[in-house]
Amino acid sequence: MQVSLLQCRSSRDVAANLGFIESQLEILPREAGELQLVVLPECSLLFGGHESQQLAWAGDGEDSELKQALAALAKRFDVYMVAGTIPARCADGRVYSRSFLFDNQGATLGQYDKLHLFDVDVSDGTRHYRESETFCPGDHISVIDTPFGRLGLSVCYDLRFPDLYRAMRLAGAELIAVPSAFTKVTGQAHWQVLLQARAIETQCFMLAAAQWGQHNEGSRETWGQSMIVDPWGQILVQLPEGTGWVQARLDREAQADIRRRMPVMGHNRFEPPVLKLVD
Repeated sequence: MQVSLLQCRSSRDVAANLGFIESQLEILPREAGELQLVVLPECSLLFGGHESQQLAWAGDGEDSELKQALAALAKRFDVYMVAGTIPARCADGRVYSRSFLFDNQGATLGQYDKLHLFDVDVSDGTRHYRESETFCPGDHISVIDTPFGRLGLSVCYDLRFPDLYRAMRLAGAELIAVPSAFTKVTGQAHWQVLLQARAIETQCFMLAAAQWGQHNEGSRETWGQSMIVDPWGQILVQLPEGTGWVQARLDREAQADIRRRMPVMGHNRFEPPVLKLVD
């Protein structure tokens, strides 16, 4: 079983973004009959732009055009897919940043709404990021059974909050997806070390699919460096720049051995975080 992360340079053009993902799935390196898990980055179909564009593309449940398009790709190309994030309406007029997990028939196995919103000042061209003006935070964690193992879902800025990842490990996570769009400034400073820390702490595989490059005529710039990190904190594979695939096969026996020899979950003397689980 192979895991494949797609590094994108998405824009405000939904059709162009969908076309890029489709073109990459057409050339996805794989062996015949092998199960494949694909992880897309945050905002893979709609990146940047005014909040009204997020609202215009937001859907409710099964009627989301973006969700249907991604589910159709998962079925057509016979892959399990963590479908990055798409906007989904919430009650107060804003939207959730929602990540879906599809099986290889396009059926929804689970979903996760980004818990931590990026309201931060960064020394780049954008300077002030205020996700909470457009997005509302989720209220649950998601750890889902798959043929690849128990898969936890998280998104981008979540990476700075280790309690979330500990909660997923306690809920049985063995691998954790991190669709992301780290800024170039914060990515250069913290992306790699945060991923390695979360992998070491949870003894999970980290599957971090990222946006890269300049977007929308240079109005945004993201870091890239999509990578797969093993439970010992070693980077198995990465793509520092450009777009394309990052692939690895995960050694689950080695993971079990690490957890057996260093049973950190059983040694932890602090109370676990309280957050409801949706699986």
